Amino acid sequence: MLWRLELLYLLFMQGLVIKSTGSWYQVLTEDGKYVDCRIKGKFRTKDIKSTNPIAVGDQVDFEMEPEQETAVINKLHERRNYIIRKSVNLSRQSQIIAANLDQAFLIVTLASPRTSLGFIDRFLVTAEAYHIPASIIFNKIDLFSEEGLEVLADYKSIYTNLGYPCYEVSAVKGTHVNEIIELLKDKTTLVSGHSGVGKSTLINAILPGKELKTGEISDWSDKGQHTTTFAEMFQLPFGGFLIDTPGIKELGVIDIEKQELGDLFPEIRERKPECKFHNCRHINEPNCKVIEAVEDGEIESSRYDSYLSIYNGNDTRH
Repeated sequence: MLWRLELLYLLFMQGLVIKSTGSWYQVLTEDGKYVDCRIKGKFRTKDIKSTNPIAVGDQVDFEMEPEQETAVINKLHERRNYIIRKSVNLSRQSQIIAANLDQAFLIVTLASPRTSLGFIDRFLVTAEAYHIPASIIFNKIDLFSEEGLEVLADYKSIYTNLGYPCYEVSAVKGTHVNEIIELLKDKTTLVSGHSGVGKSTLINAILPGKELKTGEISDWSDKGQHTTTFAEMFQLPFGGFLIDTPGIKELGVIDIEKQELGDLFPEIRERKPECKFHNCRHINEPNCKVIEAVEDGEIESSRYDSYLSIYNGNDTRH
């Protein structure tokens, strides 16, 4: 009887999805082994129309294939949360970026390349939609001029006043990298940012010896379908996991009901109950406390512009 139980254990195992190629998934088992898995037939996620039913960060059950070192995923565990972006080429479908996150970091630079306030706001709205705490990390501070430091102070003021933690680092110089490591300990963290903001350099500073190159991390495509970029998870030696998402430059805000959009902006959510109309759009309605707050400088005009842009469907991705 005991040998049968051991056989069942070998056949049916649980693990964490840490990498995806679109057709194959690398799973980290509970005893630290890596197994290449695939899904058999149609494997759909309940109520989610996505191009990838399994995502990095998912907990799955899998069964070893007879006389093979590969396995088949046969069960997806319930997710605590997940984050989605619109598929670039398939407008009616979405791609699950990652699942079961504790927090999300957006790497931002003010030049070479410049991260726009609109892009930051779209990232934060997406994180709010999935109830994922978000922080902003300003990189390349070693290159800032006095004027750049003033802009940095303005950026930080906008978001710290809204409750979003902001940090300054130089991934190249190693400045304040230890502070980021402390934030990562024992947590599953999504790290995103435009190409060129130094995300790979920061990961190298956090994980010495990886020697990852820009554009190398997770730059995988499934040749049989539309070109799609997938995330990849790295186990941290001090506890926790880091998920890299190279496709964030193509982030499109998910389909959010217009009447719910204001709830994803903390400063609008706070003032919404004070508006004259319970269904106020905060666009041209009389006695709108949000519009009054913008006019009085209590709400940043850049944030309000982002709200209007998303509300009107101007899904700028830069």
